[in-house]
Amino acid sequence: MTVFTQRRLAITGALLAAGVFVAANAHLITVAINSQPDCTLSAQAAAAKPAC
Repeated sequence: MTVFTQRRLAITGALLAAGVFVAANAHLITVAINSQPDCTLSAQAAAAKPAC
């Protein structure tokens, strides 16, 4: 295996790992935002649910 091929594989692997990391964090943020939409203060309620 040549040095060029090794370098290309290392860069591709690093980019793939970074992409998986970003996608996983985006998924966690999406789940956190959408998980309990009714746990917020509003004009009709005095406070959020105790379970929140």
